Amino acid sequence: MDDLLDHVGKIQATQQKMQKGVGNGLDNLSKLLEQAKEAIATDPSSTTQALQRLQQNANKLYQKEGDGGKQGDDDKAGKDKEFYKIQRKFHGAVNKFSKDIDRRFTHDLSVISNPSAFAGKENLMRRALAIHFIRQGQFELCDAFMAEAGIDEEDELRLTTELLKKEFHRMYSILQSLDEGQELTEAIQWAQAHHEELKKLGSNLEFDLHRLRFIQLLREQRQMEALAYGQKHFFLFADKHMTEIKRMMTSIIYYRDLTTSPYADLCSPTLWIEIRQEFQRDFCSLLSMSAESPLYASVLVGTTALPVILKLYKIVSATKTEWSQQDELPVELPLSDDLRFHSIFACPVSKEQATDENPPMMMPCGHVICRESLMRLSRSSNSRYGRNSMRFKCPYCPSESSADQAIQVYF
Repeated sequence: MDDLLDHVGKIQATQQKMQKGVGNGLDNLSKLLEQAKEAIATDPSSTTQALQRLQQNANKLYQKEGDGGKQGDDDKAGKDKEFYKIQRKFHGAVNKFSKDIDRRFTHDLSVISNPSAFAGKENLMRRALAIHFIRQGQFELCDAFMAEAGIDEEDELRLTTELLKKEFHRMYSILQSLDEGQELTEAIQWAQAHHEELKKLGSNLEFDLHRLRFIQLLREQRQMEALAYGQKHFFLFADKHMTEIKRMMTSIIYYRDLTTSPYADLCSPTLWIEIRQEFQRDFCSLLSMSAESPLYASVLVGTTALPVILKLYKIVSATKTEWSQQDELPVELPLSDDLRFHSIFACPVSKEQATDENPPMMMPCGHVICRESLMRLSRSSNSRYGRNSMRFKCPYCPSESSADQAIQVYF
């Protein structure tokens, strides 16, 4: 893989050189046209000769090595030949890279694709694309997409996207102020306006924004303003962040050079990266949306899972076996924690993972097992204590209950 990346770097360097050579060649061609134009305007009877000279000189731009050209041609003719040589070198490098790609990546992805999975779901796909464009801040592209897709003005998707546009316009405006000038005013105002909602989320965003503003004032050696700012805003967060508040108020002692003090971590540039991510995540959370676009997450999960599924396909094909379990893979997919959106419950009795058809059930004693395990316990009780016996013992405590007393658990 590293040699392919090196090859890409060489192609980019060749392309830059080619662009320069092509530009020079086109400049020369433009000059030839101007000369021919002037010659014809001066002497219309020499039109034929002027066009012949123009054609001869233009051909030199594309002349290959060995395609004519006498010994003793001037430097300009040599430079003209470079026009062709650079292009030939670039296209040769691209063709070689294309062949290397074909040799390295020979997998036929069609064997694991399932086009029928998208049948009848065109509206869902359009919705995913439109909302993805909005979440990326590409509002004009979203409008163009919906127009080309023929989505009616009264369609529910149109109304949804218009509402989301207003929200994400605000979000990107605030993010731009954070990125370009490290301006916190808009972000703080938004956080204060949503204080209660953020508190319910358990978010630290508002405190973190005030902390950054405090540090800004301190680094500008406006220590008295920083002190007043901290006294005005930090008391709201004293129950949760008292240790951090104490540390910040003590850092005022080192206001002359905070970067070399024991509180140098308060000046870390990563704080700005983190506050941007935190703001975007909490903004989306208040809209009941994930921090990342669902379309982006789907593509990322798919590309991550692709090598595993391809390997599984090869094994299944080689052993001539079939996997009959619906909506389940026989292998674990290597997903990072940020790509796991649902709690996973494994039944302590059967060790199987809960599904929609086999959900977790809680018995009156509070212990939880899957429904199939629950029914097996109930049937086992009937065979042991008689057909009319409905009660069975919990596998983890002495309590007894019946299957109809268990309730489904939703995580």
